[in-house]
Amino acid sequence: MAGPAPFVDMGKKAKDLLTKDYNFDQKFTLTMLSSTGMGLTATGLKKDQNFFGDINTVYKSGNTTVDVKVDTYSNVSTKLTVNDVWPCSKAALSFRIPDHKSGKLDVQYLHPHAAIDSSIGLNPTPLLELSATIGSKELSLGGEVGFDTASASCTKYTAGIGLNKPDFSVALLLTDKGQALKASYIHSVNPFTCVAAEMTHRFSTYENNFSIGSSHAVDPFTVVKTRFSDNGKVAMLCQREWRPKSLITVSAEYDPKAVNASPKMGLALALKP
Repeated sequence: MAGPAPFVDMGKKAKDLLTKDYNFDQKFTLTMLSSTGMGLTATGLKKDQNFFGDINTVYKSGNTTVDVKVDTYSNVSTKLTVNDVWPCSKAALSFRIPDHKSGKLDVQYLHPHAAIDSSIGLNPTPLLELSATIGSKELSLGGEVGFDTASASCTKYTAGIGLNKPDFSVALLLTDKGQALKASYIHSVNPFTCVAAEMTHRFSTYENNFSIGSSHAVDPFTVVKTRFSDNGKVAMLCQREWRPKSLITVSAEYDPKAVNASPKMGLALALKP
């Protein structure tokens, strides 16, 4: 639908270029799909001397998707999503076991000139969240608010404006309950190269933080990304599609302030037979 994107996606393109796929641990992902609509994903992550893993099963049938995840701590997360409950909408019911207070209902409605997302916790004192954007696919204005009924207080409120063009995207967000201003920008220099920047200004401390980065497609199967932050950290990523839909990603980060620590290195392998 050619309408405004949900508020959560405002500034997402720049954030993805600067953060997505960077991994400084060892990660392995295996995804298997079947023609019956069943999908199985197994993930393992080694962080320092600890190992974390989960198995995620997804089943699709018509407008309904069932997603069940089990991790190494025996936590079970379940999500049931139904599309087109009414035209241009979807609803999702999620909960975790054994956390009996984790139930949540999410409803999304997309319109050619608006996008609305709402969430309510399924417990006696629920957390309520609502976000909305209005405008068009190119120019949108929106905001989000969260309310905790247990303490009768706002947990968050954010406002923003986004501009999207074929070769660039800009977003300006007032975050942290009006205490910070975040600006992001991404620009496609050519079909192979993109650059992005994100800056945050905190009104209370007058502190500025920024990150700049780039993404370059060396060939149809290889992408190289770089990132530099105001704290001096420099990061680089190389991702190679060595077979269809199977990726190997090598990441590295150097912190000049950590003189006694070696640069961080990470390896991620994603297989999709």
